[in-house]
Amino acid sequence: MTLRPYRPSDLGEILELFYDTVHTVNARDYTPEQLDAWADGAPDLEEWGRTLSEHTAFVAVEDGKILGFGDIDASGYLDRLYVHKDFQRRGIASALCEALEGAVEAERIVTHASVTARPFFEKRGYRVIRERRVVRHGVPMTNYRMEKRPPAQNACY
Repeated sequence: MTLRPYRPSDLGEILELFYDTVHTVNARDYTPEQLDAWADGAPDLEEWGRTLSEHTAFVAVEDGKILGFGDIDASGYLDRLYVHKDFQRRGIASALCEALEGAVEAERIVTHASVTARPFFEKRGYRVIRERRVVRHGVPMTNYRMEKRPPAQNACY
């Protein structure tokens, strides 16, 4: 597996991975109605393409197949982190997260983690700031605002 920067030509495969992953991996924590509201199969292609291009975004690739992707903005907001439903628990999310966290010089990294992703982020040193009730397409669901403060670099004492 290798990590590389996102390319606009990746968008179609990324959107398919996103939909499939949400509807399978997250199904243990969210209702079918919530999954459909989260990933309705009709994403805003322009918005996804714009944000992935504006943010620092990486894809994990093996044998020409995208296994995962993630993106972070300059302020340290980790927007998306998804791993293909068939390639879970292989260190892909950890590798992507490590690359994303290292790509920005921010006072803290912030994310809105799903119920499913919360344990992953907690193992990486993130802490829950608050539980959030968000509404997508009229459907309420829970996620968590989480943050991590990177270790101080080149601290002088």
